[in-house]
Amino acid sequence: MAKKLTPREQAFCEEYMIDLNATQAAVRAGYKITTAGDASAWIHPEHPERPHMREYLDRRLAERARRTGVSQDRVVQELARVAFLEATDVIDITDASVKADASKDDRAVIQSIRVRAVPTRHGESVEREVRFADKLKALELLGKHLGMFVDNVNISADRPIIVDNIPGGAPDA
Repeated sequence: MAKKLTPREQAFCEEYMIDLNATQAAVRAGYKITTAGDASAWIHPEHPERPHMREYLDRRLAERARRTGVSQDRVVQELARVAFLEATDVIDITDASVKADASKDDRAVIQSIRVRAVPTRHGESVEREVRFADKLKALELLGKHLGMFVDNVNISADRPIIVDNIPGGAPDA
């Protein structure tokens, strides 16, 4: 049987459900700022002292996904829809109109449509502008999800770094 959450752990979990930011949730739940930085470790599945917190959060997240229909898979599918859309499957390039047979999924990628009648000396001309959701942003987010891009590189060494052979000598201590 899972250990029961303390009132402060319960408060942390409720705050975490707001924005999924462990550090901010810890601060809002009343933990000291110096301790809050460790909060993401508390909810790691392998944390030796607090697996009950992760179990509770997993249940709450699963309930929310069922209730809202929003899941990681659905978000990734929507990003993939934007990232891999072929505009010519949706837009007739001869007159910049949306094709009648464009699928609902493809039409969902359309961000806006603007149609404007422009008077000319030869009659009226129609300008059409179709904007799609940002393909590059979707590709970037998918790449991050897949771990393709590393924003932060940590380097560690098991030997001390010697700085006395650097031109100018070692920095002053």
